[in-house]
Amino acid sequence: EASDLLALRASGVQAVWIDTDKGLDTAIDEPVQSLAQPASPVADAPPDVLPQRVSPCSARDELQRASRTLDRSKQAVALVFNEARLGNAVDMHSCLPVVEEISESLARNSSALIGLARLKTKDEYSYMHSVSVCALMVALARQLGLNETLTREAGLAGLLHDIGKMAMPLDVLNKPGKLTDLEFEIMRAHPERGHAMLCNGGAIPEAVLDVCLHHHERVDGSGYPHRLKGDEISLFARMGTVCDVYDAITSNRPYKQAWDAAGSLAQMAQWTGHFDTTIFHAFVKSVGIYPLGTLVKLASGRLGVVIDQSPGKLTEPVLRLFFSTRTKMAIPQQVLDLSQKPGDDRILSREDPASWGFPYLDDLWR
Repeated sequence: EASDLLALRASGVQAVWIDTDKGLDTAIDEPVQSLAQPASPVADAPPDVLPQRVSPCSARDELQRASRTLDRSKQAVALVFNEARLGNAVDMHSCLPVVEEISESLARNSSALIGLARLKTKDEYSYMHSVSVCALMVALARQLGLNETLTREAGLAGLLHDIGKMAMPLDVLNKPGKLTDLEFEIMRAHPERGHAMLCNGGAIPEAVLDVCLHHHERVDGSGYPHRLKGDEISLFARMGTVCDVYDAITSNRPYKQAWDAAGSLAQMAQWTGHFDTTIFHAFVKSVGIYPLGTLVKLASGRLGVVIDQSPGKLTEPVLRLFFSTRTKMAIPQQVLDLSQKPGDDRILSREDPASWGFPYLDDLWR
């Protein structure tokens, strides 16, 4: 199962023995590409510490603050994007406070804001997608060990990566159905249009420009606009590709219903040639194998929803249990931290909420 391989690769296990008498061996991995930190154009960078040395907290304690941060961020992005649509230059300095506030929320708890951002409505997708990708880029940059200067730059790149869509015809951008071939070709121009818009603004870091231009490239060379492959694609652009796709497929859009977060990771793991493998595995660690809101079944037969992550223990999140698969009835809600080794209970599988008839599952973790 792809999800099992994903869990194993992200678990920190250094090596395993494979009994090839009982099944196929794995393919030989490509050499790991270097994750050397790119040079930053920011000379007067603050020290490499978490923003204001904030204190970590639980997802529940951060949710309300994260919600306010998302509201403010959406309003700020809407102003920046609308100015861009009018042909005005993008003011990078008006974006930096958004990145800082998102970064601080993630430093307190890396799951709360990312989980809430995934619940965006179809109508607010254009703006909230950029906010979400900003947050995912910050979380991924920290997971990769980039310093705080580069982490903020990654967040800014995520915030502005889709600015070129403001130059797209509204009837194409907001079309509720599948795009025609001609419409798709029009939309494929948004990276280059966005790159040109940012260049006109001046003082935009080169890494931000590069992510805007190349976040639709693929490591096998099948992406656009320049069909770059492998390490021809910058570190930040390879990061942007993963973050952009994950948020897109886990969000409700005018023409497509969202996939569940954990299922999306399992699907992405099977897309050969799309992502940089090393970066994708780091991304899984940054959001968790079982992101907030994931429905799981335990060995005890109980169902629970993930309400928080356990630091360093990707397969042992914190759950809110609420249903028994054996009695097919609701049970008194109980919080269970699997990292505390509660008996022999463990996650057997992730479950599809729709198949269980749980339309309001998000109410259990928000």
